[in-house]
Amino acid sequence: MKSVEKQAKTVDEAIELALKELNIKKEKAKIEVLEEGNRGILGFLSKAARVRVTQKDNPGERAVEFLKGLVKHFKIDPKIEMHEEDKDTIKITFEGKNVGALIGKHGSTLDAIQYLTSLVANRGNENYKRIILDAEDYRKKREEALERLAKNMARRVKETKKSVILEPMLPNERRIIHTALQGDSMVNTRSIGEEPNRRVVISLK
Repeated sequence: MKSVEKQAKTVDEAIELALKELNIKKEKAKIEVLEEGNRGILGFLSKAARVRVTQKDNPGERAVEFLKGLVKHFKIDPKIEMHEEDKDTIKITFEGKNVGALIGKHGSTLDAIQYLTSLVANRGNENYKRIILDAEDYRKKREEALERLAKNMARRVKETKKSVILEPMLPNERRIIHTALQGDSMVNTRSIGEEPNRRVVISLK
């Protein structure tokens, strides 16, 4: 994190000098007043005000820098875009050739990278930021596919009167299955097994 110390006649003037040097706005800065400053006899300045201004670390920017280094190991050079979904969530997307290499089977590679990126982005942060990574709009496509799967399997359970056990899924994918069928009055869903082989069971109520 960049930090500078400045002196001036007043605290406000010292802060302005520091902000100008760092080229940031006040809300992006951590400000420490080291010396208030005071005037001597007859109003002459005897002691200058001194401040230390530090640029606040940006979790999103830190995440992007980490990812730029990471994707080099995949021998691809995607376009990486970052934007804040809301005050607690940062979404980062990859675009370009061969970004499918970042997804992996059922998104396992993407989820692993997302986990590591979240650790990097939130290191030392007081306010936790949720990091969401996506490539080729995979998250939306996978969610839609899982919702279709859930409804198709629920239909089979109703027709055959037999429970269905789905393939092992990651926690967020199992949650999509549960959510998709929670309003169905004829079937129940539950998870069985241990990670990473935990599965969803769909059965009649």
